[in-house]
Amino acid sequence: MTADLAPRLRVDRGMPSDLSRVPGVARDVERLGYDGCWTGEIDHDPFLPLLLAAEHTSRLEIGTSIAVAFARSPMTVANLGWDLQAYSAGRLNLGLGSQIQAHVEKRFSMPWSHPVRRMREFIEALRAIWTCWQDGTRLSFRGDFYTHTLMTPMFSPEPMPYGQPKVFVAAVGEAMTEMCGEVADGLLAHAFTTKRYSDEITTPALQRGLSRAGRERRDVQVSCPVFVVTGDTEEAMAEAAVPVRKQIAFYGSTPAYRKVLELHGWGDLHAELHRLSKLGQWDAMGDLIDDDVLGAFAVVAPLSDVTDALRVRCDGAIDRVLPALPATLSDEVVESVLTRLRTTDEGSPR
Repeated sequence: MTADLAPRLRVDRGMPSDLSRVPGVARDVERLGYDGCWTGEIDHDPFLPLLLAAEHTSRLEIGTSIAVAFARSPMTVANLGWDLQAYSAGRLNLGLGSQIQAHVEKRFSMPWSHPVRRMREFIEALRAIWTCWQDGTRLSFRGDFYTHTLMTPMFSPEPMPYGQPKVFVAAVGEAMTEMCGEVADGLLAHAFTTKRYSDEITTPALQRGLSRAGRERRDVQVSCPVFVVTGDTEEAMAEAAVPVRKQIAFYGSTPAYRKVLELHGWGDLHAELHRLSKLGQWDAMGDLIDDDVLGAFAVVAPLSDVTDALRVRCDGAIDRVLPALPATLSDEVVESVLTRLRTTDEGSPR
């Protein structure tokens, strides 16, 4: 990875949504040497665990991957982001996602339209609000989707010394990816991404956005989860591959991610996975993920080689990686993998 892309590969981990577990897990994640942790908005609130993670760590970055932007207004997200940034002493990465139309309208009962334009405006509104709070300037944001023109001293939080939170945006399609290059601080890539898709679709689209805005590649961090199949024996690797095949099959059955399979000539696989998903045949779906498909979406390597394989997967495309290491690995093995992953062949930090 060249110096103008990222000075060092950062290695992150997911954080549980069970609040009772967060303090212990956060301490362990920091002790093992991870750089950051992320929470998702699935069946629990994504922000509450971050408060606990910040409280029980001192250097670990915290972030949402993702919070559903269109389920909220920029003002409510601005408040949450401001308070977490202040409490964590500047460690927040605010990750936003659009979700899909059905969820926004039918689950959250919120409006949906022009997701790329709306997301751009959401970010611009956030920054206008934060600038108002930090600098005491008049709030006067008027857009096509959001308007924020009222802010009195009673409702303005205190300025803080840590700067605005970094804003990451989840993107799979080229239009949202280009928008990230223009206005975001980071891009949250989906786990259902191959090295080829990153090189041929994501990176060029990101660069187009950067070029339009006169920005450099180093101005945007790309974060991506990566499936990992590893072990110290063939039997261990085969066992580790089973849940990964099922997860890849699940994502592959989703129409929104069909284009990734089609890039590899696997469009028929999507059609069959989608058919089986309608029948609830989840185990059969996993059986359709052969070694070629597995190797495209996951890093598959024995423990002795997994660090080098992860580096190859990330090089030139990923700045922050969330390696989905098998849960069976001991803390000592995980710590060793992390240390080697963040160190060059010459022994110096990346």
